[in-house]
Amino acid sequence: MSSLLQPVVVHGFFVSIHLLFLIALAIFWIRAATKHAGSAKRITERRKSLFRGLLISTCAAVGVFYLSLCVLTFLWYKDGRRWQRDQAVALGDAALRAVTWLATAAYLTVGLRSPRFPLFLRIWWGLFLFVSCSSLVVDFVYLKKRAVLSIPAWVFDIGSAFTALIMTFAAFFGNTRDAEGVSNVEEPLLNGVSANAESVTGNISLFANAGFLSSLTFYWIGPLLAVGNRKILDLADVPQLEARDSINGVFPIFKSNLDSCSITGGTSTVTAFQLATALLLTTWQQVVVTAIYAIVYTFATYVGPYLIDFLVRYLNGDPLFAGAGYWLVAAFIAGKLLECLSQRHWFFRLQQAGFRTRAALVAVIYQKGLILSSRSKQSRSSGEVINLMSVDADRIGLFSWYMHDLWIVPLQVALALLILYANLGLASIASLVATVLVMLANVPLGKMQEKYQDKVMECKDTRMKATSEILRNMRILKLQGWEMRFLSKIIKLRENEESWLKKFVYTSAMTTFVFWGAPIFVAVITFGFCMLAGIPLSSGKVLSALATFRVLQEPIYNLPDTISMIVQTKVSLDRITSFLRLEELHSDISERLPSGTSEIAVEVVNGTFSWNHSSDSPTLNDLNFKVLRGMKVAVCGTVGSGKSSLLSSLLGEVPKISGSVRLCGTTAYVPQSAWIQSGKIQDNILFGREMDHEKYDKVLEACSLKKDLEILAFGDQTVIGERGINLSGGQKQRIQIARALYHDADIFLFDDPFSAVDAYTGTHLFKECLLGHLASKTVIYVTHQVEFLPSADLVLCMKDGRVVQAGKYYDMLKSGTEFRELVGAHKDALAALDSIELDSDAPDNNAQVGNTDTKIGLGSPSLGINSDTQNGKADETYSQKGQLVQEEQREKGRVGFWVYWKYVTMAYGGALVPLILLAQVLFQVLQIGSNYWMAWAAPVSEDEQPPVTGSMLIYVYVALAVGSSFCILMRAMLLVTAGYKTATILFNKLHNCIFRAPMSFFDSTPSGRILNRASTDQNAVDTDIPTRIGAVAFNFIQLVGIVAVMSQVAWQVFIVFIPVIATCLWYQNYYIGTARELSRLNGVCKAPIIQHFSESLSGSTTIRSFDQNQRFINTNFNLSDQFSRPKFHTAAAMQWLSLRLDMLSSVMFAFSLLFLISMPRGVIDPGISGLAVTYGLNLNKNQIN
Repeated sequence: MSSLLQPVVVHGFFVSIHLLFLIALAIFWIRAATKHAGSAKRITERRKSLFRGLLISTCAAVGVFYLSLCVLTFLWYKDGRRWQRDQAVALGDAALRAVTWLATAAYLTVGLRSPRFPLFLRIWWGLFLFVSCSSLVVDFVYLKKRAVLSIPAWVFDIGSAFTALIMTFAAFFGNTRDAEGVSNVEEPLLNGVSANAESVTGNISLFANAGFLSSLTFYWIGPLLAVGNRKILDLADVPQLEARDSINGVFPIFKSNLDSCSITGGTSTVTAFQLATALLLTTWQQVVVTAIYAIVYTFATYVGPYLIDFLVRYLNGDPLFAGAGYWLVAAFIAGKLLECLSQRHWFFRLQQAGFRTRAALVAVIYQKGLILSSRSKQSRSSGEVINLMSVDADRIGLFSWYMHDLWIVPLQVALALLILYANLGLASIASLVATVLVMLANVPLGKMQEKYQDKVMECKDTRMKATSEILRNMRILKLQGWEMRFLSKIIKLRENEESWLKKFVYTSAMTTFVFWGAPIFVAVITFGFCMLAGIPLSSGKVLSALATFRVLQEPIYNLPDTISMIVQTKVSLDRITSFLRLEELHSDISERLPSGTSEIAVEVVNGTFSWNHSSDSPTLNDLNFKVLRGMKVAVCGTVGSGKSSLLSSLLGEVPKISGSVRLCGTTAYVPQSAWIQSGKIQDNILFGREMDHEKYDKVLEACSLKKDLEILAFGDQTVIGERGINLSGGQKQRIQIARALYHDADIFLFDDPFSAVDAYTGTHLFKECLLGHLASKTVIYVTHQVEFLPSADLVLCMKDGRVVQAGKYYDMLKSGTEFRELVGAHKDALAALDSIELDSDAPDNNAQVGNTDTKIGLGSPSLGINSDTQNGKADETYSQKGQLVQEEQREKGRVGFWVYWKYVTMAYGGALVPLILLAQVLFQVLQIGSNYWMAWAAPVSEDEQPPVTGSMLIYVYVALAVGSSFCILMRAMLLVTAGYKTATILFNKLHNCIFRAPMSFFDSTPSGRILNRASTDQNAVDTDIPTRIGAVAFNFIQLVGIVAVMSQVAWQVFIVFIPVIATCLWYQNYYIGTARELSRLNGVCKAPIIQHFSESLSGSTTIRSFDQNQRFINTNFNLSDQFSRPKFHTAAAMQWLSLRLDMLSSVMFAFSLLFLISMPRGVIDPGISGLAVTYGLNLNKNQIN
């Protein structure tokens, strides 16, 4: 039996099976080539999925690796060394393996035409996995017998087992997926995308349909990643949310909890604590599940630091118990796997809770905005309310990351102190004191950060309010040439904001310094106490303490950060609750009766109303009138007499002091200032109603809109700009009238709708709409045109908030002086205007009118279009071939290198970048040097004589620690300096471009998009992007340092490190396309929420008058879900990648441990081996970061 375990026999067996496989592969390849030789050449797309690409890259990498090993072995024995039989057979084995795997990669790339893997390949991969694992077991048996094994044997067998595992997984699990959706062997290219490659992921919820194992490994996100790797994702490709994550599932639960927590059962008296309680009750399942994951993760992270001392003792020859080495490895790996799985699901569930929290808050803020009273609206600008939704709701959602820290941090500290007490005894007290001191040092920094953050938010609110107002009135600024003057005002507001932002980022740099310096400070205090107290330090205990300090770094940093986040969240909760407590419209102002239940359509009895309760004189006083069904009521009076307020009081908009208002039936309202939604003209007219083409055409004819629609490239499908900015005043007003007519209500309220059109168009509208289309309806209209008064069944003449006269037109002329004076003043004004026209230069005027008509070119004036197309707006705007307002464009494909390069070189020409990297490299070198010093200088056991004195041990460590701390301080300061300067430059360039843009840009770009850039995106540039870009470079440097330390113990770690890193890079490349497009979709989907919210706030009166509240709420819900979908699946995709990188780093860590325990005693230094394990514990974190 022992002869069969000889290396020559094992390698000979491998040579045989590889040779047989090569013959089989050649036969299959020749047959396939012969079969397809006569077929016509077609442009085809081979479906290279995740698994096929993984197999090709793995086979090629293994082939190159074996070829390199073969060449190195040949060169080693070329210069006169004597060849042994084992070496010769091993060389032949390596050469044949290289040929086999390179041929396999070539076959998969160009020879395999079927989307399914051939049976012989799958059998080969399964057989190769079996014999590779068997050979690895033989190696361990042979090692125990011979006490040493040649390096080529380790390289051959470990490399074979690892790659065989990857290939077998890809072959068997990816076989069916590669063939999924493929009906033919070859598919024709259609615009670069397979005809059968259309995604159906957007129609279902992948998460809801996932099983246990799929949820455990995040395998359920795979179809989305496959689609994202094959094409550029659109929103339609993103899967739906699970019902419980959708706003329709979250908000009813939240609203019920909020009502039960509130004293009055509503939001008018809600407090911050009650709002927080309602949110907690809404997400209690996620809270409980994440708490369990947090506990498991906390215990798992301390498994490694606790076991390091035992591992060092074992490597030093201390026989702990039978099979101790393998049990230690098993414990290390089990702890690592538990840590990885629990952390990934902990983070994912935390984000899920945050998404639900944000969605619920956005929904309740939106619904509150629809029912705010006029006085409440005056106290809050739209910019402030939008900040509540875009900033405060997001911040409260982000608090989910910190919600367990208040109780988990003490647990982490307690576990760390227990490990330190077990290793260092009373020195753990010094560790506790040092930990408390570091936490206390964070308190003033946290308070300063909180203060500066509040100031930044206040300045941001002021700046956004000003920006919003400027964007709304940009046309006036452009016409007056004032844009640069107002740009300077925005720059001044930003400078005030930057003064606080600068303090905030530098305080953050100090916090970063404390974060990285905390373990160093605690270690210095602890080891210093050990030296003073005479506590012996062995390398195992030192390394266990260092690993514990590294883990302790997280709670030391998190607790002050959590306290700061709690305060920030409390501020946001207070801001939201103060908004929710604002006065709402009272539902009892007007009484609504069902249609047809009374002949009296409108009745006001002793009505007294006031916009301001504190005012001594009410807005409307002593109103008493009755309107029968079908009557036409005209309201007239001088400017400021209360005409518009009268209509508002009927709608319940003006607070009632006394009296009663009763309306029978539905209402439609046309305000004096037109309110038009961004969207199609047809959608503005239908306003949520079903299309009735016959009725729709009649409405267009009555409102003189057909001629307007004929000159538009897209007719009624033309997209209107924000607030109807690409329409004239008359066109907007007529669209409003068409909306009211199509609504077919019982009561119509018109607030001077004819003031925006010329006299001829106004007469046409009055006859066709009020007297024609609405002949049987109840109409109350405010007007200044006296010629429209005789047709009214009732005329109300108002003065100083009172109805001073009421009756028929001619009766009022005879009986009252107020009305007679009003009519007389109107006639006098017309007479004066006629005399001015007679005295003017008639030929010049005629020429001017003729030029205007020629410029506009709208044909027949009978439809009254001339006044609506003044200044040539219709000709300029509508002659374009495309829609004026397009969907927001997003970049597609890879982010070019020039983007990153331009960013990092923007501040000071990139001069700070080399200094930042140098500081990080020096920090890493000094940190590794300090830990290496402690591992080398401390004796392996207490019985051994230390190589240096205790004081020298501490002095050198302190010097190295201080040097590394100084480097991290310099790195943090330089990073925030570069980030702050870049943010300032980008802000100035952005706003210069905005304010210098032509007016057509503002006509075609909704302000929500611009505000999103100036608020959310600018906030990311201010604080987030510098940290993230720095973290990429810093973690790469740390990863290189970790691998360097591990390779010092065993260079063989590169056997696994190279394929692991290659696989990790491949996974990241596969993931990045989907993640990039999801992030872009997330940015694109946020602006519509802001835009819709802003429009709803400005048009809330119209929305309520048409009883469209629920439709607008549903639209807000849909937009919120569209925003949450990319964010939710971005989080899932990130955890999918992180879990796989965790597993690969765990494989590398396990290989290192197995190698360490398998080496004979005395070959490697136990202390340095323990140091490698200490750094290996953080391998997965750096790799993921």
